[in-house]
Amino acid sequence: MLVTAYLLALLALLLAWPVPVALSRARWTSRSPFAAMVLWQAIALAGGLSMIGAMLVYGLEPLGGTLVGALCRAATIVLGNESADELHFWHLFALSAAALLTVHLLFTLLLTYARIVSQRRRHRDLLSLLSSPSGALERTWVINHPAPVAYCLPGGSRSVTVLSDSLMETLAPEELAAVVRHEKAHLTQRHHLLLWAFEAWRAALPWLPTSRLARQAVNSLVEMLADDVARRSTPDDVLVRAIALVAVGGETAPDVVAGDDGGSRAGGAPAGLVPDRGDPDDAGIAARLSRLLTPRPPLGRGATAVVLAAALMLLAVPTALLIAPGLF
Repeated sequence: MLVTAYLLALLALLLAWPVPVALSRARWTSRSPFAAMVLWQAIALAGGLSMIGAMLVYGLEPLGGTLVGALCRAATIVLGNESADELHFWHLFALSAAALLTVHLLFTLLLTYARIVSQRRRHRDLLSLLSSPSGALERTWVINHPAPVAYCLPGGSRSVTVLSDSLMETLAPEELAAVVRHEKAHLTQRHHLLLWAFEAWRAALPWLPTSRLARQAVNSLVEMLADDVARRSTPDDVLVRAIALVAVGGETAPDVVAGDDGGSRAGGAPAGLVPDRGDPDDAGIAARLSRLLTPRPPLGRGATAVVLAAALMLLAVPTALLIAPGLF
């Protein structure tokens, strides 16, 4: 199993730096944001599985030739209070590190979820005081604010889209319709779940380059996916004007509106057409505008199939190494 541990460690290193760096610089991702999103998820899952798996397999290597056999032997030692002379310091260290990393990742995921729920609850309470329902738009609330602001607040059946009265006065009817479709796309496609997972990953491993690059890429990709929904019924030039107007106006939005308490990306919900202050989102806005001003055809079926197959292989390789380590 020692070779398996080394292979998993090598895969973890590749997925921690060169692979995400290369993907973050790739130009095809804006052409097919869905395929790019699947690939980023595969990198994150395979990277975590490889990190934990490498340490686990290395630590259990003296106890058996397969992972299942070694786990059974470890359980026998623990439950039967038997001697573990086969395990040396480095094996115990690796097993402890694998357990601690697993607990850390799960705990951070739950902690991030709890923080997001709390922020959204507080945000929703503020909205009940500072906003009023829109008579013309379903599940849409209007706040009194001088900047053109638009965002969505997930909450299952209580999900709402929030617009400022300045936005409704600034945008033409077709531009306003594009903004609303964009925000509702975030809710229907449940982008907040993706952002929650990658925000938790970033919080758990802030020193890992792939966690930072992945969060930035996913923030941009979910906006592109929502743009693609809006462009089905809105001309690109109309959507460009709406993005530009809301992006410029959103720079002056205060925390209570921009979403520091639950309505922004950091709070677990897409900020929509408003960039997050403090996030390096200027490049994301520029990329969105560029793909609308100079549209390029999406990836062909063959290229998309290759990307999806690569994502599947990223998940299959560490899984196969863990299931059948005795073969390597």
